[in-house]
Amino acid sequence: MDAEMIIRMIRDAKKKTPAVCYLSGDLRGLKHENVRFVGGKDFGILFGDLKEIEAILELHSERISAHYIEVKARNSALPLADLTKYHARIEPGAIIRDLVEIGDNAVIMMGAVLNVGAVIGEATMIDMNAVIGGRAIIGANCHIGAGAVVAGVVEPPSATPVVIEDNVLVGANAVILEGVRVGDHSVIAAGAVVTKDIPPYSVAVGMPAKVVKRFDEKTASKTSLVQELREIQES
Repeated sequence: MDAEMIIRMIRDAKKKTPAVCYLSGDLRGLKHENVRFVGGKDFGILFGDLKEIEAILELHSERISAHYIEVKARNSALPLADLTKYHARIEPGAIIRDLVEIGDNAVIMMGAVLNVGAVIGEATMIDMNAVIGGRAIIGANCHIGAGAVVAGVVEPPSATPVVIEDNVLVGANAVILEGVRVGDHSVIAAGAVVTKDIPPYSVAVGMPAKVVKRFDEKTASKTSLVQELREIQES
């Protein structure tokens, strides 16, 4: 996505403070416009913006005996993505913002964070606690290791997004800085900090990362992906 488009969307969006409110009392006929209510006559849950929930609590203060509010975010501009639209395996605890593209049979593990405008290719795995910044582009059949950071470039808008081509393995805790392109069939070692483009079929290590060898059959045998982890059987 174009950075200016994302900036306009965030600027113009109505900022919301999503919250959940658990309440008890005489809830029969409870008025709850613009807020979702789930419950019965004496106990229920409200889902919506904090201001709307507070208005309901004030309106029905004499009928509500107790309540507890959990605030999920503050002045948030963009919601989280609707996970049902993806044909991918997405594990609990992953945070995926709206306007993120995820290809078929991709795997998003626990704690991974995917920011607005990111693109994840088919059958790519984003491992635990990896951070994929805004507008980052990751190709198909990649593995982004646990704790790795792929820099985002929503700000400044003139920055060039990270591009990781197909069949790339990025080791745990590696960092790919803005504007870098990692070529097809490359391997980035664990803990490496990539500040410059990496050519296709390269193995790069170190801080800053340097190419130390060509991707060969031995490298392929050590970095091959497990396709069974990417198979999705619809129930």
